[in-house]
Amino acid sequence: MDSRSPNADLLRLEDVRVCFWVRKGVFGTQAVRAVDGVNLSVKRGETVAVVGESGSGKTTLGRASLRLVRPAGGRVLFDGQDITALPEEELRPLRRRAQAIFQDPFSSIDPFMTVYESVEEPLIIHGIGSPAERRERVLQALRDVRLIPPEEMSTRYPHLLSGGQRQRVGIARALVLQPDYIVADEPVSMVDASSRAELLYLLRELQERFGIAFLYITHDIATARHFARRVAVMYLGRIVESGPTAAVVENPLHPYTRALIAAVPEPDPANRLRQRPVLPGEPPSPVRVPPGCAFHPRCPDIIQGTCEAARPSLVEAEPGHLVACYRHPKK
Repeated sequence: MDSRSPNADLLRLEDVRVCFWVRKGVFGTQAVRAVDGVNLSVKRGETVAVVGESGSGKTTLGRASLRLVRPAGGRVLFDGQDITALPEEELRPLRRRAQAIFQDPFSSIDPFMTVYESVEEPLIIHGIGSPAERRERVLQALRDVRLIPPEEMSTRYPHLLSGGQRQRVGIARALVLQPDYIVADEPVSMVDASSRAELLYLLRELQERFGIAFLYITHDIATARHFARRVAVMYLGRIVESGPTAAVVENPLHPYTRALIAAVPEPDPANRLRQRPVLPGEPPSPVRVPPGCAFHPRCPDIIQGTCEAARPSLVEAEPGHLVACYRHPKK
């Protein structure tokens, strides 16, 4: 298939593994698999959500897709090119086509630079345009994220902006290079509730307007439902369920996915109490992943003698809906 086809994969992760070294004892170290054999694809103009609690590996997966961390195994393909082992100097074209929106708008923007300088900086790094051309692109990016009037907003420093406005600056900085792919890492988790819906609608509008592919990383499956076409649920570095967002949310097959959905706050406190998730214990340390299904120590639906013995593989339980759970064998 032509890599420029709308149905072609812009990004493809094949059995990607990412390891970090942690201290063990006084002099020892041990490898921790933050991402453990993940397969995932993102088509042109598509939004895919990666959902999971803290420590599930979703941010590391996003960073690996941008080659901000180098995988220990597997392959990362961007627009048909294997970028897994490319040296940094050969990644420059990728840096222009793939951008990131970071979680914390208070630390991701230089406090000593104006809004204009922050948004212009990527253009200068990549040697794009004359000063006049760069100015027009910066002001247009600020209009696109609704920081208006852009001439006035561009002169401000970050301490004069709200959290939501700072995040819009981060979005404008990613947008100014006109990328094909953006990793949005918890982009609304650190702004007030009134700004979250506005930012999500803005991201969806930009995605539809410019045909940008998004990898949307979040712990909140409710926001994923309104922003992403497909969702992948991660637990301890592995994808335990994936499929069309509506199918996964309305008919969750894995007990971990059901727990995430049950944890979504309800407007009615009485209903919220009735729907508390069943999650005994805390997630195991990633250094000591239990044998068998990683979720079995916390699972309310465990099959004794099966779930503890071997790790389940992702199988297609329904058309396009995959799950790694022994209670849903391959059909």
